[in-house]
Amino acid sequence: MRRQDADGAWGGIQPPWIYGLIALVNEGYLLDHPVVSKGISALGAHWSYDRNGARHIQASESPVWDTFLAILALHEAGVPSDRTDVRKALEWVLNQQVLLPGDWAVKIKNARPGGWAFERANNSYPDVDDTAIALLVLGKLKSTIGDMRERFERAIELGVDWTLAMQCRNGGWAAFDKDNDKEIISKIPFCNFGEAIDPPSVDVTAHVVEAFAALGYDFNHPAIRRALDYIRSEQEEAGSWFGRWGVNHIYGTAAVLPALKAIGEDMTQPYIRRAIDWILSRQNDDGGWGETCASYMDPELRGRGPSTPSQTAWGLMCLLSVDKGPETDAAIRRGVEHLCTSQKSDGTWDEDYYTATGFPGYGIGARTNLTAAELAKRLQQGTELSRGFMLSFNMYRHYFPLLALARAAVRGVLNRPGFAGGSNS
Repeated sequence: MRRQDADGAWGGIQPPWIYGLIALVNEGYLLDHPVVSKGISALGAHWSYDRNGARHIQASESPVWDTFLAILALHEAGVPSDRTDVRKALEWVLNQQVLLPGDWAVKIKNARPGGWAFERANNSYPDVDDTAIALLVLGKLKSTIGDMRERFERAIELGVDWTLAMQCRNGGWAAFDKDNDKEIISKIPFCNFGEAIDPPSVDVTAHVVEAFAALGYDFNHPAIRRALDYIRSEQEEAGSWFGRWGVNHIYGTAAVLPALKAIGEDMTQPYIRRAIDWILSRQNDDGGWGETCASYMDPELRGRGPSTPSQTAWGLMCLLSVDKGPETDAAIRRGVEHLCTSQKSDGTWDEDYYTATGFPGYGIGARTNLTAAELAKRLQQGTELSRGFMLSFNMYRHYFPLLALARAAVRGVLNRPGFAGGSNS
């Protein structure tokens, strides 16, 4: 009970306080007991939302992640960083940097804290992915915020030191831990649902590389060289990359290609051409991109699905990472037109499908051999992904299209003769 937060909840990556309530009630505590009552009331604070007359419970919030990515999209769209609302957002996210040791310190004894957490308040579990996006944004904006530059520099220093300390032995980065990849842990009885380990993933690693590029790092840094070796080793035969925290191969590929461009990779190399060819082959007839969550179990569904705003933006970000060419430029124009014609009159987009994951449901936190004959039996699931769960990031449909359109504008796509766009463009 002593670990209950001020708002009535107990902290964690998902809402473990619900289990705390169940345990207390099971032990005989009544619903009107102050601790139980306070825990129930937390549902109305941050953990639920109302829609169509019903109250829905959500696993967690993502204000740090969403705020940094919204700032990035606004910045690339030309919104000045000294604007009042942008500055207010920057102040808030700077205050969210975790400066206390968390569970990661069990393995990493001498690193200074300096990461950012995914949730509203979670000092025990800062994660590398949020920290990478934080460093990317701070690196891009630090020259535009004169009176905040010293604060930016301090936050970047701590964030970089912590991130470097979290690099895994194979050169990649995981989300929350370092070298937490022993699959035997996932075999214990409690692990028939969910992930118990946290191995490195390409999408997190690519975000770190892109962030470090914004801070002036290049191939000569040993951590970058190791990370690039890891990324190349994880490429699928067809050319894509697995998406651990987003659906799925479109997300993974869209993390890698901008990172490679940012760090100065030769984007004409054959392995990059294979990735571009794969993205081109997955563009839908309407000009957009989409990928069903079922691709986590069926390899034939990789990059296949109804077009969504966020996945269309990711497809565009892939193509915008390579030099101009007739084929890529035509695909970019079609993708931009899809976003413009599907945009609503208020400037937003609707997204009817899940495009992110809590975890794919393999139990090992990493890509697996989907062609194995015994896979469905071993995992006890099919394409319904009963072992995992999908996430709907409400802001993805807004800031990722804005980011992609901003990059397309820089490339000059929006200014070309004959580009129709749409009535809302």
